[in-house]
Amino acid sequence: MYILYNLLLLLGFLVYAPFYAIRARRAGKGGLNLRARLGLGLPARTSERPCLWVHAVSVGEVLSLRNLLREIRKKHPAWEIHCSTLTSTGRAVAAEKLAGAASIFYAPLDFGLAVNRFFRALRPDLFVLVESEFWPNLIQTAKRRAGAVLLINGRISDRSFRRYLWAKPFARRVLNCIDRFLVQTDLDRTRLLELGVEGQQVEVAGNLKSDVRLPVFTPDEQAELRRKIGLQADTRVIVAGSTHRGEEEVLLEAFCESRKRRKNIGLVIAPRHTHRTEEVQRLARDFGLEVMRKTEAAPEKTWDVLVLDTMGELSSFYARGDLAFMGGSLVPRGGQNLLEPAFYGKPIAFGPGMHNFAFLAEEFLRHGAATLVFSRKELAEFFLREDEQALEEMGKRARALLLSLQGATEKTLRVIESLMPGSSPAIPRG
Repeated sequence: MYILYNLLLLLGFLVYAPFYAIRARRAGKGGLNLRARLGLGLPARTSERPCLWVHAVSVGEVLSLRNLLREIRKKHPAWEIHCSTLTSTGRAVAAEKLAGAASIFYAPLDFGLAVNRFFRALRPDLFVLVESEFWPNLIQTAKRRAGAVLLINGRISDRSFRRYLWAKPFARRVLNCIDRFLVQTDLDRTRLLELGVEGQQVEVAGNLKSDVRLPVFTPDEQAELRRKIGLQADTRVIVAGSTHRGEEEVLLEAFCESRKRRKNIGLVIAPRHTHRTEEVQRLARDFGLEVMRKTEAAPEKTWDVLVLDTMGELSSFYARGDLAFMGGSLVPRGGQNLLEPAFYGKPIAFGPGMHNFAFLAEEFLRHGAATLVFSRKELAEFFLREDEQALEEMGKRARALLLSLQGATEKTLRVIESLMPGSSPAIPRG
């Protein structure tokens, strides 16, 4: 099966790489970074300190690591931590948010020679995967060359589960190269067991993203944040986070409908991919709205729609806003993490497509901490809700639920400590 996988991987790479390079160039993004992904120029580790290699996919996974890595550095300052990401945006955010990492680099292409080159250079005592990055050659090599392999914040989406079931013998072989699984929910654990993972290997630890730590603003500070982007004190601001193509049009339709009944209302749209900023601006202008980018905003400038064209600022906009909408949920993209607006106690709405965050979505709905919307009309009704006390109570329930879900960082750190040298019997290297 590994031979077939490697043949398909090579064929897919040869076919896909040119198209990716062209699309990336048009979008103004970096290329394939082949030299880095092949491990060429990666400096060899010379220290004999305990070494941890953590691999995350992109921005969301990187941000979920902030508290955990902070706690590791606090308790184990001698440990050497290396971080890899799959995407260029993930790497940029990691460089900004994961201060203290010994190195931050692109993950290897899943070819045996490239993967082996990374492990020879880093020689990690523990290899940590975040969420659902199951690259067969990477995991198999980690089993042979790292002290142990651990999955943290693990989740198995509906789509992934169906795909793994289709290739269950191969999936089981890959997954059994992982020594321990820390997963978000009971459903994730059940799915791993169905795929052939032994029960004693899997523990439900919760979601690292629940351990949210964000800046806390006083009312005066929030007012100043709003003033800096030209907002009046009485303007109701809806923040639509991480939106996708096909979703902004529905949001804008609902917004325009809302403005017929309430003039002092503004909409902040944060596209999931910032290279779509101009596209979202054009769409908003087609509705006859006054549109501005965040980088152009100033106290003296007014706008109907503000498009967030920067990375890493969305959480501060949830703090500035009054209502939050979670993108990727009105289109089949799986939704987005709703814990940041919950941290600030904001009323939250999302569409039916929250399957990547199904557990959280169900919990928030069950506790009356969020609203489910299916259409433009229901979105407009959410934007226009007049019962301020009911909205405030919804926000309080969202924050209370978030606090009740916390604790994953402590559990994860405890397992990492047990797998690092000196804490438990060493796992032999192959």
